[in-house]
Amino acid sequence: MTLSGRFVLLLALGAVPIVLFGPSVEAAAGVLALWLVFVLLLGGLDLALAASPRAVSVERMLPARVRLGESVTSELYLTNTGRRRLNAVVRDAWQPSAGAGLVRGWVVIPAGERRLMSVRLTPFRRGERRVEQVTVRSLGPLGLWNRQATLNAPGRIRVLPPFHARKHLPSRIARLKELDGRTSVMVRGQGTEFDSLREYVRGDDVRSIDWRATARRNDVMVRTWRPERDRRVVILLDTGRTSAARVDNEPRLDTAFEAALLVAALTSVAGDRVDFLAFDRRVRGRVQGATGAALLSQMVDSMALIDPELIEMDWAAVPGQVRAVTSQHALVVLLTSIDAAGASTGLLSVLPQLTKRHTVVVASVLDPATVLAAATRGGRDEIYRASAAERALLDVARVSAAIRQLGADVVTASPAQLPPALADRYIALKAAGRL
Repeated sequence: MTLSGRFVLLLALGAVPIVLFGPSVEAAAGVLALWLVFVLLLGGLDLALAASPRAVSVERMLPARVRLGESVTSELYLTNTGRRRLNAVVRDAWQPSAGAGLVRGWVVIPAGERRLMSVRLTPFRRGERRVEQVTVRSLGPLGLWNRQATLNAPGRIRVLPPFHARKHLPSRIARLKELDGRTSVMVRGQGTEFDSLREYVRGDDVRSIDWRATARRNDVMVRTWRPERDRRVVILLDTGRTSAARVDNEPRLDTAFEAALLVAALTSVAGDRVDFLAFDRRVRGRVQGATGAALLSQMVDSMALIDPELIEMDWAAVPGQVRAVTSQHALVVLLTSIDAAGASTGLLSVLPQLTKRHTVVVASVLDPATVLAAATRGGRDEIYRASAAERALLDVARVSAAIRQLGADVVTASPAQLPPALADRYIALKAAGRL
């Protein structure tokens, strides 16, 4: 049971006899004692007349998923299975990160009837947001003493990555369609297939001349080529300690999610096969063999439960993880950090094993605040800050040069620009026939 504020005020009225009968202590004490007995009896009667909160049956209706930043409604159906009318305050005990709005509500449920209580949820963190219990506080007719019970009503909702980078998808798909079919590739390279014949123009590669067609037409004919479909793309995401750093008010890991989803969506449209792997010292998430709409659905489901681990990335195990995914030539996209030469030693040591069999692209977030600080040189403090920023940018440039020397490509950009930049690099590689 619980006591209401109304009962406390009623109890405080017992001080009035002390004021009225101040000179007679015995009379004041007697009146006060009678008042306490009266109030307690009144409270007990109110408690006895209150409906039992344990006679409430709770049913929860909740969507399974929601994207971060979007809102959904949690529906709580309360059925009064008792024989008395229920006047109650109901509290739905959601986690704070679920972003629940008004979690308390007043309900009046006649015996045998059901009422709906809705709670608006706007989660502000990824992962599983849970609720386990509902507290029902039943009020008596006088509202003095209340009966309270906590009922089990478990529920959970998976908060998925927002995928803000999907706004870049239509323009990249248009470029991909222009590349794949509408405008054929005129340069023959590795991983291309025959498209059609056309007349030779100055500047065409003589290796593309079709001599049989030239003999039949009495004109020089060349073959045109289109990028092959069904290529393998392996996206490997570093979930080690460096992925926990916040860049432009966003964790590196979330930026990597955006880039991975955009590239996966683009490669799926292009007809290539995508495999996703989140790894540090063990596999945190894996998606293999999915195609079409199921690919992004499984990827966001896997990403929703991944958080940065405060451990060092085990780069020595990465080639083995890639071999476990595919033994064929593939585009391997490594989403990691290349801020410092010392921290990138493990990455540089395994790149030769990867570039020997695959086309490798290393993508990393570049802090825009560092670029801005390097360009701002007003007072003394700003000059010192600019020198530190220049040092950091030189470290990134040095690591990038080492990666290129080992045969891999590098993509560095701000959090907002990294996903489209990585997608552009994929399109460029496909156009060059390097997949």
